[in-house]
Amino acid sequence: MAKTTTKRAKRTTKSILTPASRTFLARYLNNPSPTGFESGGQRIWLDYLRPFVDDHFTDPYGTAVGVINPKASFKVVIEAHADEISWFVHYITKDGFIYVRRNGGSDHVIAPSKRVNIHTEKGIVKAVFGWPAIHVRNGKNDPVPSLDNIFLDCGCTSDKEVAELGVHVGCVITYEDEMIELNDRYYTGRALDNRVGGFMIAEVARLLKENKVKLPFGLYVVNSVQEEVGLRGAEMIVERIRPDLALVTDVTHDTQTPMMNKVQNGDVACGKGPVLSYAPAVHNNLLKLVVKAAEKEKIPFQRMAASRATGTDTDAFAYGAAGVPSALISLPLRYMHTTVESVHKKDVEDVIRLIYASLRVLRNGEDVRYIK
Repeated sequence: MAKTTTKRAKRTTKSILTPASRTFLARYLNNPSPTGFESGGQRIWLDYLRPFVDDHFTDPYGTAVGVINPKASFKVVIEAHADEISWFVHYITKDGFIYVRRNGGSDHVIAPSKRVNIHTEKGIVKAVFGWPAIHVRNGKNDPVPSLDNIFLDCGCTSDKEVAELGVHVGCVITYEDEMIELNDRYYTGRALDNRVGGFMIAEVARLLKENKVKLPFGLYVVNSVQEEVGLRGAEMIVERIRPDLALVTDVTHDTQTPMMNKVQNGDVACGKGPVLSYAPAVHNNLLKLVVKAAEKEKIPFQRMAASRATGTDTDAFAYGAAGVPSALISLPLRYMHTTVESVHKKDVEDVIRLIYASLRVLRNGEDVRYIK
């Protein structure tokens, strides 16, 4: 059972985002970045990040890293993941309909009537998830969407026509949906989980550069791949960097909407600030440092309790490279793994502020003892 409490503080009202930041956010979120095929989004991210770092590199599977003070011996990571859930073409019928397989935690229940892009070597092929009309269904025995019955229609009448479009088994499929704003309060769209995290850590790097902050350690700004299929990108990059500390950001569930169970999932609300997790993978003293930074800067935050694992890249960093003291700063999000994921604009800025503030109070690990 998750238990949460809220730490209230006076909220800063002046936005830290720039027009260029907002343009980058929209472009980055609208670009497809499915698990295993993140390169397009990573190029956009690195292009934005380069002016704010001293060096950068990518690993063989596409995790992108910007580095500040690359010659420093003490290494600190701030990390998010770049990939989004998607589908694979799995089976093409003789009549030209396409059945799919998950790539990550894709939700089959929301699929019917969604528009999608099938990514082929020839370009994008448009398709829709079909579903029988309400007029022809028996209300008592309506079919329920499942992995066995959801299907794509790309306007073809045979498997040969499908093949002529360049579609084959293994092509990746993403939803066609772009970011909008709700009531000038929420960013809404697909793949905020967790490309909004990549946006936030890039903004931290921008603020460090623009405010001419001199860090006494090397900072590695890491946008990992393949989180949605088991934290794989983080598992690889932690071994390559072998950092001394890691601050990870991801999304967590807002539990204020209908059909959410606070007893099971805790009491977390969009608009009330970042969420700090208590979990075996979270290093207690590093977490105390983050809390100290939040209180010092009057950044509101919430608390939640995880169980065996956080379910985020925090676990990969904490238990990789012989053990890396790690903490998780989460962004409350509504409707996870749908095309209408929603986050509060103020929370996005407060996560940026909190990561930035935590780095400012960290002094080469002096404040984080390795004994909990």
